Amino acid sequence: MSGRIMPCSPREISSLFLFEKLSPEQLGRLCSEGRVELFEPGPVYTEGDPATCFFVMIEGTVVMSRRVAGDDVEVTRTDQRGVYAGAMQAYLGDRVRQVYTNSMRVTVPTRFFVLPADIFAEVMTDWFPMAVHLLEGLFFGSKNTQAAIGQRERLLALGSLSAGLTHELNNPAAAAVRATATLRERVAKMRRKLAFIAEGPFSREALASLMEVQERTAERVAKAPALSPLEAADREDLLTGWLDDHGIDNGWQLAPTFVQAGLDVDWLAQVAAAVDEEILPGAVGWLNYTIETELLMNEIEDSTARISHLVDAAKQYSQLDRAPYRVVDVHELLDSTLLMLSGKIGADIEVVKEYDRALPPVPAYPAELNQVWTNLIDNAVSAINSAGGAGTLTVRTALDRERLLVEFRDTGPGVPPEIKDRIFDPFFTTKPVGEGTGLGLDISRRIVVNKHHGTLHVQSVPGDTRFQVLLPLAAEPSESSEPSEERAEEAV
Repeated sequence: MSGRIMPCSPREISSLFLFEKLSPEQLGRLCSEGRVELFEPGPVYTEGDPATCFFVMIEGTVVMSRRVAGDDVEVTRTDQRGVYAGAMQAYLGDRVRQVYTNSMRVTVPTRFFVLPADIFAEVMTDWFPMAVHLLEGLFFGSKNTQAAIGQRERLLALGSLSAGLTHELNNPAAAAVRATATLRERVAKMRRKLAFIAEGPFSREALASLMEVQERTAERVAKAPALSPLEAADREDLLTGWLDDHGIDNGWQLAPTFVQAGLDVDWLAQVAAAVDEEILPGAVGWLNYTIETELLMNEIEDSTARISHLVDAAKQYSQLDRAPYRVVDVHELLDSTLLMLSGKIGADIEVVKEYDRALPPVPAYPAELNQVWTNLIDNAVSAINSAGGAGTLTVRTALDRERLLVEFRDTGPGVPPEIKDRIFDPFFTTKPVGEGTGLGLDISRRIVVNKHHGTLHVQSVPGDTRFQVLLPLAAEPSESSEPSEERAEEAV
């Protein structure tokens, strides 16, 4: 929006605090290369447009706003003379993206001294070279420091996830190794038992019956019902008595295996009827090896399936083989993150999932949303641990008008009111030294707000802290592939 051009008076602009120390020659240059404009109530410039001018208010009232989730949120309203806004980083040239980082409008007829961005950059370099160097160092140094510590934050999260994943993988891997070693031993015994049977005085019909019983027993193992400890103990007693009555040694050792395989006294009676009495002990021993082999193979299958599931969850969490921006089911992302962090969450924290499975998928950057979930879950776990280590973490999803809500609720001590407004500030942390960088929530906020056009806020009382992420159901990807590092340039 353009205003009405008015005469520029060096004396008038010298009364503004930005220009009060300038020489008459400098004031004359400003008036000759700049201009005074009168703007009627309405917008002056819009966030995201090319930053072409630097504005200094002479008189009137300005309102600064930032765009959040498609809405313009007012951040500053002032009538103080001399406040400035616009192309404030023009002196950095093309080393940064030169766009307006907020929107400005006026509520009454307002006069500005307006300086084109290229002229502003030129006079800054000519008149204040040392200040420009200092400002450049401050600007880029701050960005580099924040990027380095942000990288450390991600590395710390990666280390935590790696430790948790290693712990989770270790249990099924160790179980598979143990089961494989035991299986090798059982197969060796089966070979010896098979040699003994082959050398014995058994008819072809008896061996055929034994093989048939073996096949039916193996099928029975796959369909074994789940028994309560009391039911299992009662069945073991019955089987032990039956084995003892039929002259089979060590029946008390065989009974638990048979019970685990779903066999009962009636089944053993069918086995006894199918083979001759003199080979019944050998047949029972052979079936015991068959059952143990099947159970061990089931254990190996379960262990390797769990390892595969963990690997799939790690891929889902990292999104290494997925498009960076796509439509996702947030529940899949939440589940993979919870699984990755299960080692850190521990057994003393109960995880409750209150998912609304009817929610539609949303367009998002899934790997970065997983980073948000990681930071929020990590904070919740730390809060619960600070209150004794036992508590509940509730992860809830719901539809909140036209947005998707993801809420993380913990039973920790809560966020003190005096720091509630600071927890999203860069480098602010309540964790002990060495345990936090103070960037987790800042990174999360920028991912949610800048990249997904959503909101992130907190509600907290002792015993009930809720971090709530609201995502638009039809968000548009941001122009940049990384979360914006820019801060609001407010009129001050």
